[in-house]
Amino acid sequence: MGVDTAVTVTAREDFDAFVLARGAALVRTARGLLRDPQHAEDVVQDVLVKAHLRWAHISRCDSPEAYVRRMLVNASIAFWRRAKRREFLMPDGTLPERAGPDESRRHDDRDLLLALLRRLPAKQRAVLVLRHYEDLPDAEIAEIMGTSVVTVRSNAHRGLARLRRLMQDIEEGGR
Repeated sequence: MGVDTAVTVTAREDFDAFVLARGAALVRTARGLLRDPQHAEDVVQDVLVKAHLRWAHISRCDSPEAYVRRMLVNASIAFWRRAKRREFLMPDGTLPERAGPDESRRHDDRDLLLALLRRLPAKQRAVLVLRHYEDLPDAEIAEIMGTSVVTVRSNAHRGLARLRRLMQDIEEGGR
């Protein structure tokens, strides 16, 4: 086995180990960022394909996970922008009510929160998902999103305020 082949095998094993360790977290993050769980899985798959092609470069970075997570956030925002052009938003209350999950109140609350998150602008949603689902500090979120810490905090503040208003509307009977 030549040196190039050994490097390729090692890089492939390193990438496989990364996906095994962080793949579920990437999907979880994408589900928070996108409206549809299937779209989230598609975006993660696309990001992992691109990461695999550039793994030799990515693996030499200080934090390959942060690099791939930033790729995911950027891909989610790009998907959201593309999807926005082909989605038709319906006025609230025009769609028939769906029965909630039979499991438990906790799942209902989680589903409601995810639905409300999906109504936020992409950057606010990304900040809240990275902060509260992935438990990342503001500085790391700023690095992932390519913005300042102040912008992250501003997006978090605005996003949380919007979520509170949406929850209040629901509690008052409007959806």
